[in-house]
Amino acid sequence: MILYGYALSSASYRVRIALALKGLQVTSVPVNLRAGEQRLEGFLQINSQGFVPALALDDGTVLTQSVAIIEYLDEVHPDPPLLPQAPVARARVRALAQAIACDVHPLNNLRVLQYLEHDLRHDKATRETWYRHWVQRGFDALEQRLAGEAATGRFCHGDAPTMADVCLVPQVANARRFAVDLTPYPRIVAIDAACRELPAFQAAAPERLV
Repeated sequence: MILYGYALSSASYRVRIALALKGLQVTSVPVNLRAGEQRLEGFLQINSQGFVPALALDDGTVLTQSVAIIEYLDEVHPDPPLLPQAPVARARVRALAQAIACDVHPLNNLRVLQYLEHDLRHDKATRETWYRHWVQRGFDALEQRLAGEAATGRFCHGDAPTMADVCLVPQVANARRFAVDLTPYPRIVAIDAACRELPAFQAAAPERLV
């Protein structure tokens, strides 16, 4: 398999974590988002959206969208599982993952921040205020849920990492990069710390690639 990604892309980071948890080896091909390589014709032939990650399978099939890739990996390589077996538990893990991947991350990814800068002419302070606002709104709700539900354990769901943790850790890493105050989110911080103790999360970290 070939993983097209970018070290600081949280969506790519999610897939790297999932691959590491599954013990799967891939060839990594970097796509420099800040240099605009995702908009080059060669990459657009791989993913017409111009997004990373993209995962090319052995037969040439290309999978896109990080959550879809993670679910594919979990179906084809089910050990260790990233989704629980019970339907309600699976729905909970998906909801936690999507609260990050669908509600927080899209408002703060690089193309949005670049649009705020280049098209809307907002300065750095305004862009960072935007970033922190949406992370805090998302983390407020997530912290309340993680702290208030019995299904939360050492990790987002129970005592083994799931797809929810795979999505959470990259978002926390990005929040730290943008100096978001994480003091109001002790449960999120504790879960992030538990994840980062695991070799798979350590191996997938951006600082290992840059």
